Amino acid sequence: MENTAKGRLVSLDALRGFVMFWIMSGEHIIHALAKAAPIPVFIWMSSQLHHTDWNGITFYDMIFPVFLFVAGVSMPFSFEKKMSIAGVNTPIELPSKEKRKIYLSMLKRTCILLILGFVVNGLLRFDGYDQTRFASVLGRIGLAWFFAGIIYLNFDIKGQVLWFVSILVCYYLVMKWIPVPGFGAGVLTPEGAFSSYIDQQFLPGRLHSKVYDPEGLFSTIPAIATALLGTFLGSFLKSSANVFSANKKILLLIASAAVLIGIGMLWNYDFPINKRLWTSSFVCFVGGFSILFFTFFYLIIDVWGFHKWAFPLLLIGSNSILIYMASEGLVNFKHTAEFVFGGAIKMFPLIWQPVFTTSSVTLVQLILLYFLYKRKWFLKI
Repeated sequence: MENTAKGRLVSLDALRGFVMFWIMSGEHIIHALAKAAPIPVFIWMSSQLHHTDWNGITFYDMIFPVFLFVAGVSMPFSFEKKMSIAGVNTPIELPSKEKRKIYLSMLKRTCILLILGFVVNGLLRFDGYDQTRFASVLGRIGLAWFFAGIIYLNFDIKGQVLWFVSILVCYYLVMKWIPVPGFGAGVLTPEGAFSSYIDQQFLPGRLHSKVYDPEGLFSTIPAIATALLGTFLGSFLKSSANVFSANKKILLLIASAAVLIGIGMLWNYDFPINKRLWTSSFVCFVGGFSILFFTFFYLIIDVWGFHKWAFPLLLIGSNSILIYMASEGLVNFKHTAEFVFGGAIKMFPLIWQPVFTTSSVTLVQLILLYFLYKRKWFLKI
């Protein structure tokens, strides 16, 4: 039995928790394992939990876009109640007065995410305007989600697809054809890319990588397409709830993922898959894998009903923004883990102690999340 009929996708919370797990502490467990037991599988997993230097793709490069994709999937479900109250079937039919309320709510959410992104980047250290980084992961999520929401509320599915295609094609044309002073057109290097030039000229404060910012201004535009791709999947699940069988939906999802991955791989020859530039090929390639990741969780949890195993992921997914901010430096989980479990950890061989230390960090984080979950304390934005 599918849980989509209840308007709730447990698999979506689990997938959100899955990608956030690697950021909050999972990556450190794998890196420690690769050092303690350098067998091929651990070494490969460790290599996948680093960003690529420039062109190319690893699993770690997919985490951010998958999270943004999930935010897009949630959108059609989050607006469902408002459409039901207004007595309409599609968001485009919502009365103007109701849309204005939604716009203000979306703008508020985006502004909060921008501010929280500033905080994660160290705004409250008061290091000075020139040393403050204003671009952020949370800021990009807020901006991309906001503009994807504007498109979702004002265009039917054909219009949304047209926006999706136009964003990717126009971004490609600009990056390939508009010359950058001192470099020329189509130079997709950290220094010579058009998006880097825009960051250097218009992004205030400090750039993450001196000559560009991976969450910069211009490269946020194709991130809107990533969020839109999520809304397509969310809309499909809502509209097909009583049309297709679960098995047929799974096959359609896998087929759409294969098409997107194929487009991304072909486009890669002319417009390389690059997370830092958020290239159009990157959007397609990772978009396909985002659908596959979702399909895996959707099949096991929402279709087959096996969900107890995913409870730790649900704890993470239900407070994903909070645990992200805490893990990015607001809370010293390692200090707490060593204080509580340090004595027991020292009983293990020295080479294995980092593995148990990093695992204890995850345990501390999960205990905190469980405490918040039981009391229904969630950071909702």
